Amino acid sequence: MKKLIIALAVFAGVSSGFAQDEKEQPKEGWTRAGQFSLLFNQAAFNAEWQGGGTSNYAGNIGITYDFNYRKGKLSWDNKIIGEYGLTKIKDDEFTRKTNDRLEYNSILGRQLEESNWYLSFFLNFKTQFAKGYEFSEEEFTNTDGVLETRTIRTEYTHFLSPGYLQFGPGMLWKKSENLYVNIAPATARLIFVDSDFTSIPGYVDGDYFGVDAGESTRFEFGAAVSAYAKVQLLENVSMENILNLYSNYLEDPQNVDLDYTMNLNMKVNKYLSANVIFQAIYDDNAVGAFQIREVLGVGFNYGF
Repeated sequence: MKKLIIALAVFAGVSSGFAQDEKEQPKEGWTRAGQFSLLFNQAAFNAEWQGGGTSNYAGNIGITYDFNYRKGKLSWDNKIIGEYGLTKIKDDEFTRKTNDRLEYNSILGRQLEESNWYLSFFLNFKTQFAKGYEFSEEEFTNTDGVLETRTIRTEYTHFLSPGYLQFGPGMLWKKSENLYVNIAPATARLIFVDSDFTSIPGYVDGDYFGVDAGESTRFEFGAAVSAYAKVQLLENVSMENILNLYSNYLEDPQNVDLDYTMNLNMKVNKYLSANVIFQAIYDDNAVGAFQIREVLGVGFNYGF
């Protein structure tokens, strides 16, 4: 509950501080817009460098696509998000993922009178593109009989393992295309996994994303809150905030799942920008602690 209060307070502060006073009047029919970005980070040190450091490089590709519909009091907002990133550290045998996300969000709403409130129905689906690994160290004896250490990796996730599907009715408060909150107090949630991960010897119920031994799905029923706020901080600086909260009525409702992403975009010109991405996730079915991701880089951007 503490995480829920803090998250809502931070998000409310951001949105209220920068929200426009006048309600935008969206045009009717379909509107579509997309954004492609490519971020690159690199650091290099020669053999004589005395300050410490390891040469590395990293890249991150992202694409978002919005397709929205308006007709009278009816609104239908859709967003697809795809992100994938890799990093390579000198002398490390394996290239490692820094980001992997595939997500679809949809909210259908019917406006109540001439207010900012809508009756709504939402759907959210998310998974990942590629395999994910856990890394560990093991000792081995080389051909000269010397004991050494090497890195090994074990597959832990892949496409649709896990996969999350949420849907349910609710109430949508919508100030504009750039500021809205959806509250869904009767949300069904399905978690999909590969049963190979839950069928290994000694598996304990719930260890893999909350799924029981030998099973490939988990059903939950609870409350979901999603919020979106995009603000223009300066002429060429914009900040996008995406917040998703979920509480499972059927088990430990006080453990609120949280997923917050902040994208800060600082445009240099039409195609070049500096980007800062911050993401915080809490899901006690996955890891009983906050997962934090930060990305800073110079990137290529293209709108379509």
